[in-house]
Amino acid sequence: MPREDVAAHFGLDVMQQVRVDPLGPGCPAPASHGAPRMTGQDYDAIRPFLYPPVDALIERMVPHIAAHERGETVLWLTVDGAFWYPRRLFGIQNHFYAFFDHPGLMHRMNQDLADHSIEVIRRVGEVFTPEFVTFAEDMSYNHGPMLSEAMFDELLAPYYLQVVPVIEEIGSMLIVDSDGDVTEMVPWMERVGARGVLPLERQAGVDGMAIREAHPEFIMVGHYDKMVMNRGEAAIRAEFERLLPLMRSGRFIPSVDHQTPPGVSFEEYHVYTRLFAEYAAIGAQR
Repeated sequence: MPREDVAAHFGLDVMQQVRVDPLGPGCPAPASHGAPRMTGQDYDAIRPFLYPPVDALIERMVPHIAAHERGETVLWLTVDGAFWYPRRLFGIQNHFYAFFDHPGLMHRMNQDLADHSIEVIRRVGEVFTPEFVTFAEDMSYNHGPMLSEAMFDELLAPYYLQVVPVIEEIGSMLIVDSDGDVTEMVPWMERVGARGVLPLERQAGVDGMAIREAHPEFIMVGHYDKMVMNRGEAAIRAEFERLLPLMRSGRFIPSVDHQTPPGVSFEEYHVYTRLFAEYAAIGAQR
């Protein structure tokens, strides 16, 4: 069933994400994630293909903005973050080495990215205000962050501190998109102006209530255990009951992370959305 038909069936507004890709058309791309190596000369070679003009992005957004202005959709903007982006260029393994071997090149990449993101965000702010802006990062796994706090402060924080004020300047806010257990990273995010995190993966063992108690103003999205969705209504309801105290604390929207598992039937998903509406109303009664 098409997404729009599913939304109509369940009475849901369609959420739209506008993704900004700093890799422009024709950018040389390896068969796997990142290049087999990346030096300053390599970066110079692909630099003409990076950071494409903003006009095409704005044009692509026009129908989504119209739907947003009619109140038919939630619309948010996503740009690459200062962890995610160098990883795309270095490759996953080489990216970790680059923190030690090529910090100067990482600074250069992230400054170029910050300059492009600022240009995009200001141009977007001239035509509409996103509900929120996300930095695509994925900085954690199920045992915590994949970088140290010192690495974050040296190689990521300076660029957050440049871009976040521009997000706020257009009337929006930053929510960091990171998988895994982000608990240790929440203070780092708050320090550079991030207002929240998603998708708060239940499978990573993160404890949303512990984060809420330590960080009362932090926004969280996700945390619903999607692995119960094919176990019947009682299990689906029990998971909403588990999340109800967090819902009542405010600044939290329950959702599955990433996508609904393929083993969940249409009928089971219908039960999930029905109970979602029920518990959203209950959770709002604080």
